[in-house]
Amino acid sequence: MRGSAKARLIGAVALSSTLVLAACGSSGGAVERSDEQVTLRVTWWGEETRADLTEKAIEAFEKEYPDITVKGEFKDWDGYWDALATTTAANDSPDVIQMDELYLASYAERGSLLDLGEAGEFLDTSQFDKESLKTGEVDGTRYAMPIGIAVFASVVNADLFEEYGIELPDDATWTWEEYADLADEVAGKSDGKVNGSSVTGGMDTGSVRYWARLDDNELFDKNGDVTLDPKALASMWQYNLDLMESGGVESAAQAVERYNAGLEAGGLATGKVAMGFSYNTQITALREASGADLRLMRLPGSSEANANFFKPSMYWAVSSQSDHPAEAALLADFLVNHKAAGAVLGTERGIPANGKVREAISADLSESDQLAVGYMDSVTPGPSPAVTPKGGSGVEPMLQRYTQEVYAKQTSPEEAARAFIDELQGEIDSAQ
Repeated sequence: MRGSAKARLIGAVALSSTLVLAACGSSGGAVERSDEQVTLRVTWWGEETRADLTEKAIEAFEKEYPDITVKGEFKDWDGYWDALATTTAANDSPDVIQMDELYLASYAERGSLLDLGEAGEFLDTSQFDKESLKTGEVDGTRYAMPIGIAVFASVVNADLFEEYGIELPDDATWTWEEYADLADEVAGKSDGKVNGSSVTGGMDTGSVRYWARLDDNELFDKNGDVTLDPKALASMWQYNLDLMESGGVESAAQAVERYNAGLEAGGLATGKVAMGFSYNTQITALREASGADLRLMRLPGSSEANANFFKPSMYWAVSSQSDHPAEAALLADFLVNHKAAGAVLGTERGIPANGKVREAISADLSESDQLAVGYMDSVTPGPSPAVTPKGGSGVEPMLQRYTQEVYAKQTSPEEAARAFIDELQGEIDSAQ
């Protein structure tokens, strides 16, 4: 579970200040199985439900490999990164680490994660889409295995469309102009009781990545530099400003309030907006909270550009400090590849990135999870975006700060776009 923006920034500071002291890890010798009893440590963030499921999966692993004992450790998001940075700096990090995309490059570039290619004998990658595998790469080297994957989606409240006599859109062809027209129509026919859409850009990096990729642009390049075109960012903000003016989307104050309320108390979940954007894997929580017929549709403009992308929910990585990298790789392999683990873990960490595991558990998925899987299978994502570079882990709170200033009309989209890009690049440069 993710914490506050402040917590993320604290984690970034802790990482940069302590991880630099870390030893580079193992000696770089051959990755081979031990002929003795081995004990591993594995760490993850999350709450009790995740812990219970993970412990059950570990028990299944220990039955498969009786010569390996696994000790699980978990914390909530707020304390996880400080603890991981501290243990890594002390050359005592857990053998297997649940990793997030925001911090992958920071740990990989400091030599704290094992190059998984060295453990290829113990870690099968054959059942993963090649683009999903690339989400765990830094500079062409695979350091992490995606546990779950998601893709960006439009969420449409079919009940509200029916209530106000509006036809559902054709998501195979709809454009941003048509999206705006629908948002205005909903607001008009509901006499302002319902906003046509939540804000469609600026509260998360996913919206920025998608908007930029529609113009063949990227937030970051493979070298870790910010390559986002300020014109693309400014136009995304201006699109939403125009819809705020017409009443098609929620106001600036409503956008902030609903975002801070969390997914299950936001505009889509409470029926205050008829459309919005989310990742497909969030549909279950949204439908349960709303009780409405929420549907996943392709994003506006998707017929014109292959701009969608795989987003890893999280990864498993192996510490380069592990005394038992072969056994650690076996544990990671079991957690992402074995149907026994998939049957236990289900979709708690997202829709399984392993296609065979996803297929094996599909019959047991809820209706909403099946919608999420069906949507993902219907979308052809483009190339995986570059991993957030070292120094860029504070990108989302930074983006939200500028977005709120723009929507509150405290600064222009053009000025904010240039300032955001300069500040983000400065953070990255400082971390090198």
